[in-house]
Amino acid sequence: MLTSGDVVDLDLGLPEGREAGFRHPAVVVTAQPILRRSPTVIQVVPLTSTLRDLANEVAVAADPENGLDRTSAAQCQHIRAVSTSRVLGVRGNVGPKCLTQVREVLGLLLDVVTTSAWRR
Repeated sequence: MLTSGDVVDLDLGLPEGREAGFRHPAVVVTAQPILRRSPTVIQVVPLTSTLRDLANEVAVAADPENGLDRTSAAQCQHIRAVSTSRVLGVRGNVGPKCLTQVREVLGLLLDVVTTSAWRR
């Protein structure tokens, strides 16, 4: 069973424009109560090793717990729903602090919360 905050490898298929594509790591952001029901579609935020220090991206330091081999950026502007059949494997988990940061930025992008997260 997947857990919120898991770093998964996905096959995202052919990209259009600047969207993430091909085989890519991503953070699972679907709420845990939904994941407990074994959904066939989950919400993910792709990761990139290209660090741009953008307000809509969250830095994720590489460590043994998340399975990343280099610091990456969670591209919140690229949130997407994917079939669980696209999940090729689980590397690890980003942990609650990083997951909260990603969800705060998602809330701002989707205009569902207002915080000072844009002022990092």
